[in-house]
Amino acid sequence: MQLKKAVSSASKWSDALFGSVAMAHTFTVAIDRCQYQLGDWSSASGLSVNWQVCEYRSGDRWNHPLIYPSVPKYQRIKLSRAACGDSLVVQEWLSETAVRGEPLTGAVGLVNWMGDAMWWELREFFPAAWNINEFNAGQGKVAIETLEIVHSGFVDDEFAPHNPGPQLPDMY
Repeated sequence: MQLKKAVSSASKWSDALFGSVAMAHTFTVAIDRCQYQLGDWSSASGLSVNWQVCEYRSGDRWNHPLIYPSVPKYQRIKLSRAACGDSLVVQEWLSETAVRGEPLTGAVGLVNWMGDAMWWELREFFPAAWNINEFNAGQGKVAIETLEIVHSGFVDDEFAPHNPGPQLPDMY
């Protein structure tokens, strides 16, 4: 009886400790305000943005160029997970995208062990690739599903009346 209480107590302590310390995250994808919930993914890569540097050299300040960020370039987002029930939702979305062919909006969320998420809203995205690894019963491996998404951005950088874009300093 004492051993059972000790194991139960150790298990609760372990759950509390590792639940709060562990860095286990999943990634979730929602499309067009949850029309499609593509489920949780164990791996996500490519959520990045890069800017080329543009230089402007004025005639009288040739040795002192102004530098500005160019158009942002976004990488493909690659998601991976073990094939599951949510894979059917992905197949439905792929079928509709193949027929409809218009980019959608949505978000990728980083979800921690408590269920809290940090979201990146994606503009104009669609699937670029999908695959599942080889089915081989003799190897006893988990079937891994991979989805690649292309998009036009997640940084809120759209020009608007209140945001006319970069301006040259008054001295030019």
